[in-house]
Amino acid sequence: MHLDVQVLRDFYYRSALGRAAQKILRTQVCKFWPEAKGQTVVGYGFAVPLLRPYLKESRRVLALMPAPQGVMSWPAGMANVSVLSEETLWPLETGHVDRLILMHGLETSERPSDLLDEAYRVLGPGGKALFILPNRSGIWARADHTPFGYGRPYSLGQLETQLKRHDFVPEAHVSVLYQPPSTRRFWMKTGPFWEQVGRAVPVTAGGVMLVEASKRHPPSRRRVGQAAKVLNPLEVLAPAGKAKPV
Repeated sequence: MHLDVQVLRDFYYRSALGRAAQKILRTQVCKFWPEAKGQTVVGYGFAVPLLRPYLKESRRVLALMPAPQGVMSWPAGMANVSVLSEETLWPLETGHVDRLILMHGLETSERPSDLLDEAYRVLGPGGKALFILPNRSGIWARADHTPFGYGRPYSLGQLETQLKRHDFVPEAHVSVLYQPPSTRRFWMKTGPFWEQVGRAVPVTAGGVMLVEASKRHPPSRRRVGQAAKVLNPLEVLAPAGKAKPV
């Protein structure tokens, strides 16, 4: 199930824990993609906390928010780029997206397979997608006072298997959010320390995983909506068509 957009906004922009998580996630996204000059960058779900670094130099930035979640105007103080969208029918042309970020979208979708097909459709040749999901083995997936405690958490193997099934090629991954999802002063103050220790000595699973994937071309299977040869057409709509007996 999708969380309401107001709940997501309040977590990332109005809570100390959410702002800390936003900073860690955005820093990691920028390590994957330091710049996107002249490119089209799209976020799906609630990816707006991670899109701001690309507003200045990208050709276009667009934030798609699923209808069950709701939409909010973003970015503040600038021309709105957020759009309310159907989960599996995005208002984007095929093959026009260079960078795609999915956060709080796949794990809460009731049609994850169709959603991945739509992500594949809009991604252009040479494009990259970044899937950000709660780690099934991490403690953030069990903390329902954060957005990562909702939906279906994944293990790395499960996510990569599903991506490959939909013609994505996983290329890199990293785990983040090693600090406990607690608002207590001690954990908040020592958060950067636990993040460094967790990445250097992964004795426990990070709360969130980021998996970068590219688009396999040509695809290994035909998708719904793609052109297909019709066997034994009726031909009644052809200029010289003749009706065939049934």
